[in-house]
Amino acid sequence: MKYVDTWDLDSIFPGGTNSEDLKSKLTEVKEAIEEYQKLLSKSELQGGESSVNTLKTILKEKESIGKGLGQARTFVQMWHDAYMDDEHASVVMGQIMELYSDVQKLSNSFTKKLVAISDNDWQQLLEDNELKEVSFVLNEIREEGKRLLSEEEERLIADLDKDGLSAWSSLYDTTVSIMTIPFTDEEGKTTDLSVGQAMNRMYADPDPEVRKQIFENWEAAWTKYAPIFADTLNHLDGYRITLQKAHQYKDHLEEPLEYNRMSKETLDAMWSAVSNNKQPFTDFLQHKAGLLGMEKLGWQDVDAPVTLGDEEPTRFTYDEACDFVIENFESFGPKLTDFAKHALENRWVEAEDRPNKRPGGYCTSLPEFEESRIFMTFTGSPSDTSTLAHELGHAFHSHVMKDLPSLNRGYAMNVAETASTFAETIIGNATVENAKSKEEKAALLGSKLEGATAMFLNIHARFLFEDAFYKERAQGIVSEKRLNELMVEAQKEAYGDSLASYHPHFWCSKLHFFIDSVPFYNFPYTFGYLFSLGVYAEYLKHPEGFEDKYIALLKDTGSMKVEDLAQKHLGVDLTKEEFWAEGIELMAKDVEEFIRLTNEIEK
Repeated sequence: MKYVDTWDLDSIFPGGTNSEDLKSKLTEVKEAIEEYQKLLSKSELQGGESSVNTLKTILKEKESIGKGLGQARTFVQMWHDAYMDDEHASVVMGQIMELYSDVQKLSNSFTKKLVAISDNDWQQLLEDNELKEVSFVLNEIREEGKRLLSEEEERLIADLDKDGLSAWSSLYDTTVSIMTIPFTDEEGKTTDLSVGQAMNRMYADPDPEVRKQIFENWEAAWTKYAPIFADTLNHLDGYRITLQKAHQYKDHLEEPLEYNRMSKETLDAMWSAVSNNKQPFTDFLQHKAGLLGMEKLGWQDVDAPVTLGDEEPTRFTYDEACDFVIENFESFGPKLTDFAKHALENRWVEAEDRPNKRPGGYCTSLPEFEESRIFMTFTGSPSDTSTLAHELGHAFHSHVMKDLPSLNRGYAMNVAETASTFAETIIGNATVENAKSKEEKAALLGSKLEGATAMFLNIHARFLFEDAFYKERAQGIVSEKRLNELMVEAQKEAYGDSLASYHPHFWCSKLHFFIDSVPFYNFPYTFGYLFSLGVYAEYLKHPEGFEDKYIALLKDTGSMKVEDLAQKHLGVDLTKEEFWAEGIELMAKDVEEFIRLTNEIEK
């Protein structure tokens, strides 16, 4: 089938960031915020039926504003990421962030009202059936609200966020949007690549000299801008540390753990399992180096395609990738399949490979439509096909929660990565199973294992770096030189010193360190990856009717701590290293198969 590889943005707000409909939406939201403020100011919440009805009204208005503002913000972000030369996008985003600041102030006022309710009156309120259904989240809001400062102080923080946390993050995006990476081809012609184009080619080009040239130019470009990024990172996280102290967090990990609804014991068990079981993956990298005729892989070679014999690397057109994803989702269940068809046929995906797009990929929400949209750049590799499945998994997760109360749809990032990785696993396994030869199967296994090494080694390096950085930043500004040192130290520890070269400026080339909304944006990926392997293992044991069980698990992700979620749906204890090690062992078997196959081919 033929699919369009660009977003249908006009179906959201026709006319881009100058859309009259968008302006009207922002005016509508502003007026709603003013009415919401009046409602809050005159509302008293105690026990009794009148307070129950008042609380329901407040929640309804809060939800409506959140959806309207979220719709506008998502659209502007989508437009900016697809067309990074639109300077007006940052202007409109500034207007939206002003409204978010107003909403944050009112959210704090609302939370303060919940905290002020006596425990006895609170329990009476939660006896109402509608409120009981969302009691987990309401209790969570109330408990977190006990950290808040006075309303006046919280209002000031919300005002400062616009030119503080959010502004530093925005500065990063703006700086990256004007960066270019030069590349000189065999004929001597030099082209300036966008960051996104350079990244895709640096990691995926089959020619090691091309990868090496781009990596050297890549490092040089990030080195040039590093003083700006060092300032940005120091002030962004310095700001966050100040807020954490004011809100009585004991250390820099307590907030991200609370956000992800998980315990420190679970995090420690996961990283301990990774540290104790990474040998197969460093073996994989060493074996891959031999296949590529190298003693050790350089940083830019870790994801390089492996060509064995006369086998050409597997390539997909975008249409072929879409059909392949749909076909293999069918082996799992009709609901996931029908959803993927709908998303692809209705232009929910921006995948065109062109200049002036930001790098990376993501799935985002259009809350008023109760739909998702996907951003990526499709270049034809099996990895890109897996990325498409990954982001469709995210979208499916949101889709199956549409019938839940709005408060119960707010799942954290770690479990968000479960659905995406589960979908990616289906496609990764399918590409291997559909291989037409040993050579193709080995190449596809290699691609699949690149994902595993990213989760176990690359993201572990990110966590080690960020953990070390936060500890030093609490004592003062961390220099660019020291940031480079911390990054290389983290990479060497995570990769077992198995690479020939490292990426000192990875801390500034990786967007995730500069996202303002969530601290420690990285470890949830490894959590979701390993947790999804546990879910997938259950599917392999009992495939009949598993899609409905899987959907039931996804529906609970917004209203449970992850330890309770795992116990209820999988019967496992996440605070024990054994669970995580079992997931790693599944991928270790792929390493064994990859090495066995490639040795047979090389004979």
